[in-house]
Amino acid sequence: MTTNRRILLKSRPEGLPGPQNFEHVEEDLQDPPADHILVRNIFLSLDPAIRSWMDDVESYFPPIGIGEPIRSTTVGQVVKSNHPDFKEGQYVLGLNGWEEYSITPGAGFTNVIDETIVPSISNYLSVLGAVGLTSYFGLLDVGKPKEGETVLVSAAAGAVGSLVGQIAKIKGCRAVGIAGSQEKCDWITGELGFDAAFNYKECNGVAELSAKMKETCPDGVDIYFENVGGDMLEAALDNMNEFGRIPVCGLISIYNETEPQPGPTNLWQLVINSLRVEGLLIKNYLDRFPEGALQMATWLGEGIVCVGDGPPDSACLPPCPADCSIVPDGQVNVTDLLALLAGWGSTGSCDMAPPGGDGTINVTDLLALLAAWGPCP
Repeated sequence: MTTNRRILLKSRPEGLPGPQNFEHVEEDLQDPPADHILVRNIFLSLDPAIRSWMDDVESYFPPIGIGEPIRSTTVGQVVKSNHPDFKEGQYVLGLNGWEEYSITPGAGFTNVIDETIVPSISNYLSVLGAVGLTSYFGLLDVGKPKEGETVLVSAAAGAVGSLVGQIAKIKGCRAVGIAGSQEKCDWITGELGFDAAFNYKECNGVAELSAKMKETCPDGVDIYFENVGGDMLEAALDNMNEFGRIPVCGLISIYNETEPQPGPTNLWQLVINSLRVEGLLIKNYLDRFPEGALQMATWLGEGIVCVGDGPPDSACLPPCPADCSIVPDGQVNVTDLLALLAGWGSTGSCDMAPPGGDGTINVTDLLALLAAWGPCP
């Protein structure tokens, strides 16, 4: 009988996730029940939201249960179907888990995808998936850019941020990115066409961040696309123009904190500059997915939007997960990830080779889920 390798949530992380929070199991593969399909997962998305789903707190999705596979969007192929709307051999996009095979009902987020119209089916996890649609609706519907405005993007070398800046340029805006290394800054200004960028790690505190924003955005900021929070948000508030907009996509700087973090001290800026702050959840745009996907696919096909391999420092070359950097494609090959996690989790060693080739680990400057397991023993 075929076995299914799975990564389960063993315990809830306190702070940064580590190997102790995960369990690698091999189970006999079961047949799908009526109106379900069996999917062999090929790619999965590694998103910052996964970290929040590990906590036992109320959110827009229920928390991952202890003993359940880590929830993730996947692209895979139907290997057995007991559902009239799905055929064996079709490729599908769905919300499944960190496992080689998933049994899923043919409803909700599970959709058949066309593998013939994209360079790689992994594009459905990035530019044509939730990442791309979050960028599209977040900037255009929430940010409402106007030609000539300045768009400032935090985590700009990440999955969402790298696309937001490109869409801003398409709409005639000036795009300025904030990233975590000079290599990432060079990549987004060189390959992606951002007008300017700076490395936030060279700034010490809110005052220096604010000064750097003022330097790179001399005419002020009309739209601040928020992925980070913390000091970054406070500094951005000091640089917003009147009637500016702040789409809040994420607050990754606080996801692993165990204590409440202080909020911005300058919220008065919201009043004196008549600013609008709006949270962004892609589930609110389900009925408009075809519209967004069609436009992103058109831009991708025309070469206007780039989905590349990421900046030079993004390759996961060292075998130690503490040294793995983030790349902006938003996906990881399932087989490689399971092998890698199984090795780290069971032996604690760094002997496992990292994903390579078509297996690229991502996320917006991430989740430290894989990037912060601690130094090699």
